Amino acid sequence: MALSYKEAGVDKEQGYKEVGLIKKFIKETYTPGVLSDLGGFSGLFSLEEEKLSHPVLVSGTDGVGTKVVLAQKLDRHKTIGIDCVAMCVNDILCQGAKPLFFLDYIACGKLHAEKMAGIVEGVAEGCKRAGAALIGGETAEMPGVYREEDYDLAGFAVGIVDREKIIDGKQKVKEGDLILALPSSGIHSNGFSLVRKIIFDKMHFDLEKEQISGKSLADILLEPTRIYVREVLPVLSAVDVHAMAHITGGGLPENLPRVLPEGLSVLIDESALPRLPIFSKLQEWGELSREEMFGTFNMGVGFTLFVRKEDEKKVLSMLPEARRIGEVVRGKGEVTIQ
Repeated sequence: MALSYKEAGVDKEQGYKEVGLIKKFIKETYTPGVLSDLGGFSGLFSLEEEKLSHPVLVSGTDGVGTKVVLAQKLDRHKTIGIDCVAMCVNDILCQGAKPLFFLDYIACGKLHAEKMAGIVEGVAEGCKRAGAALIGGETAEMPGVYREEDYDLAGFAVGIVDREKIIDGKQKVKEGDLILALPSSGIHSNGFSLVRKIIFDKMHFDLEKEQISGKSLADILLEPTRIYVREVLPVLSAVDVHAMAHITGGGLPENLPRVLPEGLSVLIDESALPRLPIFSKLQEWGELSREEMFGTFNMGVGFTLFVRKEDEKKVLSMLPEARRIGEVVRGKGEVTIQ
């Protein structure tokens, strides 16, 4: 009996349908630098518009971890695309880079055109928030590797910065610098293996019915990672920011030391941190230690800037949501939260 690719588990018609559904979303992200269109073998982007003396490209790649499992369970897929963009562009922002373009990769067990289009719609929305063009992507249907309803999502961002304006904390951070924090929108995209263990295995919650402060747990957990690009870039033009850190896996204790020169540490005032109810609830439900909480979650802080004391007032005037949470002190690279 003759076989077909479709009988082997790959439905090309669903792929063609997905492309038709996502064209509009992708084109809405295009910026003047985009030279290519959908359907090519690669994406083309011109740097002529940037007009920098010594342009340096900055790249970053990431995924959204097991947050995709929640999206799959709830059959809500758009926000996960925003998460993917955020995880990449916030990272390259830490070097002072302005995002230029983005590419996404989705691998799935069975390609459902509408579901995949929902993910890409979210990716496009994230790109618009970051000012990046979505110039390429891939959706791979992989029966036998993934279960039918499963998928994974990853992205790749490229930005640009003038060589003289690259931000490298290890060169500039000094004792006495202040740490200013921008709040997270929630859990963002890290710690979800622990979150799932708590809410499903321990508490057995119905996420659509369980509420915190009048908002469903489903909405709270799927709240997309905040993208800090548009608010932070103007600050970099106005102030000599010594370092920036995107607070992701490992929380404050693991991400702040990444920008510290040798011989310096960080002292954090716990009372200054933004208070998001989801974190206290997770600690209560999971009976988690303070160390486990700070070592796993962002604890309300999504992004940090290291600045001189004399620049604090100006930065806070430009970033109304920011607050001082700590300072740089002498030490051996530790983060002390007290």
